[in-house]
Amino acid sequence: MRSMHRTSTTQMEVTSIRLEKNLKDSLKSLSGSQGYQTLIRDILWNYVQQKSGEYRPNFSKTDIRATIDGVARKDESCVLSGKLISEGEPLFLALTIHGDFVPVSPDAWDG
Repeated sequence: MRSMHRTSTTQMEVTSIRLEKNLKDSLKSLSGSQGYQTLIRDILWNYVQQKSGEYRPNFSKTDIRATIDGVARKDESCVLSGKLISEGEPLFLALTIHGDFVPVSPDAWDG
């Protein structure tokens, strides 16, 4: 995971947050060389983008392990093509190499 918004730390506001020790230790362990504060910023930016509708995960066909036929119960966006999959249209629920299920348009495999 890498930070989407590269801002100099001198341009950031200092914010204090209390975390359980186990959570902080887990974040440090997961963050590797980037540091846990950068990881926290990445997590927060992802959350904001998902909630605002701006988030679009970046996947390729090689990231897909398996698919399940399905029907969209709400409008979705294909993670491979960005194409709108309207409510009621067929789609694939694709299992990624990371263990996530993501929406894929049936015609995304043609390209």
